[in-house]
Amino acid sequence: MKWRDFLVLVGIAAAAWPCAGRAQQSAMPVIGFLNSASHSESKFMAAFHKGLNEGGYVEGVNVAIEYRWAEGKYDRLPALANDLVQRQVALIVSTGGTQSARAAKAATSTIPILFISGGDPVSAGLVGSINRPGGNATGASVLSGVLMAKRLELLRGLLPKGAVIAALHNPTALGAATSLETKEMQAATRTTGQPVIVLEASSDAGLDAALNAAVQQQAGGLIVGSDPFFTSRRDLLVEAAARHSLPAMYPWPEYVEAGGLMSYGPSITDAYHKVGIYAGRILSGAKPGDLPVEASSRVELIFNLKTARALRLNVPRIILARADEIID
Repeated sequence: MKWRDFLVLVGIAAAAWPCAGRAQQSAMPVIGFLNSASHSESKFMAAFHKGLNEGGYVEGVNVAIEYRWAEGKYDRLPALANDLVQRQVALIVSTGGTQSARAAKAATSTIPILFISGGDPVSAGLVGSINRPGGNATGASVLSGVLMAKRLELLRGLLPKGAVIAALHNPTALGAATSLETKEMQAATRTTGQPVIVLEASSDAGLDAALNAAVQQQAGGLIVGSDPFFTSRRDLLVEAAARHSLPAMYPWPEYVEAGGLMSYGPSITDAYHKVGIYAGRILSGAKPGDLPVEASSRVELIFNLKTARALRLNVPRIILARADEIID
């Protein structure tokens, strides 16, 4: 090869190097984020990003995120999950209940899946076992349904004896008729002999109608189910309960922070943080089947004393003594 021809080749290669570098930098991994509720989950997303950042990943810097929100319409989840698969994302984070995780599992058996499940992920068919999930999925479990009886007991402790309690339930939730939460509530009402009025809602209009029905049936208190649709409407529910002067028990602390009376259950924020950490580990090469399902084992009673005063409740000292946190 002549010296002049060699210099020409070197020049062409040198000109191409910056382009190759830019192409490599732009080929960052993409996380597909699938949620059954709405994009109002800003606090939870902050916790997810915190966990992701701890693994060395920052959205827009070295990882991209494609968001898909079902807005409480669970029948949209399969199409949203398939869309993320077609976009060949590096992993799918499915949050907002078991519905999202099942949609993701049905859409792919190869792309890693991280979930936040409100029930037992083994019986739901998401993983083979808690410690060794196997397959392409793992995540965090927030067991809420088993706490329904305790929630009813705590709420009754604030109300006059024999007061009627209304329970808010989403009939479109996966397995709603036989869910653990429903079974727990039915068992508790049989034990106490005090029936609970079950009110159904799966839309904003349905929420208004359900709460109006609670008032018309002279309910003295309200217990809100742990369905993600309700969680995404927590501000609306808290405001409506205050407007109707209904003492309410909620499944998650975030309701109480928004002005609700009290909650008994694990923290969704903590679960999002755990899943964010796992997302970073998977992007760095870990296999989901080797990562045990994280459990939010700590259960907390959060009480809003300011709201109790607004409702003119006589709060027993035993409830305040049990509270892990009192907001005043």
